[in-house]
Amino acid sequence: MNDKQIIAKAIVFIENNLCQPIVARDVAEAVSYSYYHFHRYFQAIMGETIGNYIRSRRLTQAAWDLVHSDKKVLDVGLSLYFETAESFTRAFKDRYSMTPSEYRKNGIDVLIGNRQSAQKSDMSIITYAGLSPEILVIPEIYLMGIRFKTTVSGNKTVTMWQQFNKKVPPDLLTTKRYGIFETSETCSFDKFNTDSESMAFVGIEISKNDPVLNDLQVKKLCGGKYARFVHRGTVDTLIQTYHYIWGSWFPKSGFELANRDDFECYTERFTGANDSNSEIDIYFPIE
Repeated sequence: MNDKQIIAKAIVFIENNLCQPIVARDVAEAVSYSYYHFHRYFQAIMGETIGNYIRSRRLTQAAWDLVHSDKKVLDVGLSLYFETAESFTRAFKDRYSMTPSEYRKNGIDVLIGNRQSAQKSDMSIITYAGLSPEILVIPEIYLMGIRFKTTVSGNKTVTMWQQFNKKVPPDLLTTKRYGIFETSETCSFDKFNTDSESMAFVGIEISKNDPVLNDLQVKKLCGGKYARFVHRGTVDTLIQTYHYIWGSWFPKSGFELANRDDFECYTERFTGANDSNSEIDIYFPIE
């Protein structure tokens, strides 16, 4: 079993045992890893500890149960191993900014940051943070922009966008914006990590024969089949979405990564880097 399968197996184990008194050590044992090594690996891939992941999933399951079941509020908390009504209410309010009773009364079903169930009936797809991708085919796109080196952990995109904005007239900045991570051997499953260096490109969509401004470059974004994810939240939480896509969704999706660029698209739904309601479309090429 390879590393990506191990993470997927761990998540499925957690899903199957949300209503059992499991702890991080149980998860490590379920995938036949030492606790010391596995908890470090899980955190590197998923961006949080095993314990935090379990707690987060239990809170999301509690939110679902409050809206979709007739269980008493206390029974919902106890069934997911919160020791007391007070500890359940406190943890729930810290996450959702309201008590479980208020949540049920308002009938809220989808909130930013929710972790949806990681287990479908056919065990084919894991979803995370509301991320269930749309599979679509896009045409080739021509872009004008700036190329640079970067990593996921040390992303230079914001800085490069600032440089780009200074070079382009304001009337051209109303079109869709693209941030592209150009494909390379470091993007393969067995080599990728958040410190993997790759070439990137930021720019705007243009027509094939449009003139190019000084000091900028043209890039053709190949068309084809893509899985489009929607990241909802601030830019500084974007890395968590990438942790999920690489560490959980791809290993269980049944799709193969195609040898084309993955990219981000910023539309009118992107309302600012620090806006928790902001949305970024993320496209991953698939076969």
